[in-house]
Amino acid sequence: MVLAQLGGSISRAIQQMSNATIIDEKVLNECLNEITRALLQSDVQFKLVRDMQTNIKKIVNLDDLAAGHNKRKIIQQAIFNELCKMLDPGKPAFTPKKGKTSVVMFVGLQGSGKTTTCTKYAYYHQKKGWKPALVCADTFRAGAFDQLKQNATKAKIPFYGSYMESDPVKIAVEGVERFKKENCDLIIVDTSGRHKQEAALFEEMRQVSEATKPDLVIFVMDSSIGQAAFDQAQAFKQSVAVGAVIVTKMDGHAKGGGALSAVAATKSPVIFIGTGEHMDEFEVFDVKPFVSRLLGMGDWSGFMDKIHEVVPMDQQPELLQKLSEGNFTLRIMYEQFQNILKMGPIGQVFSMLPGFSAELMPKGREKESQAKIKRYMTMMDSMTNEELDSSNPKLMNESRMMRIARGSGRHIREVMEMMEEYKRLAKIWSKMKGLKIPKKGEMSALSRNMNAQHMSKVLPPQMLKQIGGMGGLQNLMKQMGSTKDMMGMFGGGGDK
Repeated sequence: MVLAQLGGSISRAIQQMSNATIIDEKVLNECLNEITRALLQSDVQFKLVRDMQTNIKKIVNLDDLAAGHNKRKIIQQAIFNELCKMLDPGKPAFTPKKGKTSVVMFVGLQGSGKTTTCTKYAYYHQKKGWKPALVCADTFRAGAFDQLKQNATKAKIPFYGSYMESDPVKIAVEGVERFKKENCDLIIVDTSGRHKQEAALFEEMRQVSEATKPDLVIFVMDSSIGQAAFDQAQAFKQSVAVGAVIVTKMDGHAKGGGALSAVAATKSPVIFIGTGEHMDEFEVFDVKPFVSRLLGMGDWSGFMDKIHEVVPMDQQPELLQKLSEGNFTLRIMYEQFQNILKMGPIGQVFSMLPGFSAELMPKGREKESQAKIKRYMTMMDSMTNEELDSSNPKLMNESRMMRIARGSGRHIREVMEMMEEYKRLAKIWSKMKGLKIPKKGEMSALSRNMNAQHMSKVLPPQMLKQIGGMGGLQNLMKQMGSTKDMMGMFGGGGDK
């Protein structure tokens, strides 16, 4: 997850404040100073940070608070709201509609990652059921069309460009016309990189924009320029109607926070952030869930969406059935592993759970755990149906393990390690036994409380504490109220 360091420092500051016995002026100031330091290190503009600090102090007036108030909660809420305000431009971006052709034009500085981002943007929408197409109107840089071609082929997205034509306006118009005929509903035009000092290139950008009449112009920006993002975004905004911004390379360094806040200051909405070079390392940027993940408070709605995306609706009831019976077989483990891999980068998914900060999952570990899951799946491919469907761990004797190790080209030690993992998961799974799963409609308060008590036994203590103990868990259940979401939650419940 992006800005793991920043998120870590802020949540540590809040944690320290929560651990203090009495919350007075001194504790509050210490907490705010910590947060200020973290934000300044992320290259957020000094003025923004100072305003934030004064606003929080205004809101949290410790002397005026009645004795019964939960000061920690109030302070945390104030910090949350101020960070949201800092990142929120106050207006929504244009969203393309399915079935209606939208033209989106990408602009930005040289080397900010436009071509890669174009493909990620197309790929993201393709997964959601759009029909995207890419047009390469970058005739300035050598190899631009090759790069787009390679990316588009990999993601199986139609593309258009030319090695011979040097007029970007002509290519853009031809490409857009062609894809309109082919009924693509999202046409993405990639343009050359340009700098605000280059008047000729800016003029060319205006021409491409006039010729293709894009519904949305997206400004792609490298987050490593920090607060300088403000000037760049302003300059581009003055020449073409920039409707949204995508900030890239958020995984590279500490300046991401400055870039995000600077963009918000220009009143341009950030719609996505690029968090790595791979196709799926691309996240929707939504202020509230983003801040909530930054503070280690998790993002339930995002987590639900991920699960609904991965576990098809028709599979959910049967998974729930197995869950309430409490029988955990290797086949279920295999299916859950498949779901985890489909969800995209593990770190991204875990940072949506309350109590899991991104720092718990170091960069290298994430790749390691993905590789481990794939390894386990290879071993399971060498098992017979009887072995996969049995919930009796004693069935796996030594000779069976030897056979599996030979069949999958692995060491017997690794097969044993996998069986240990299976036993651990089976133990958690068996605790889920007896979950009251309503058939239809809303859950009654009673069964919700039963489930909350059940969940409190299953969740790791540190995560339970972060959610806010038993009370927090019951509130969460209330939020998730409808059965559909409960299903989603427990559909993914075996993935932990």
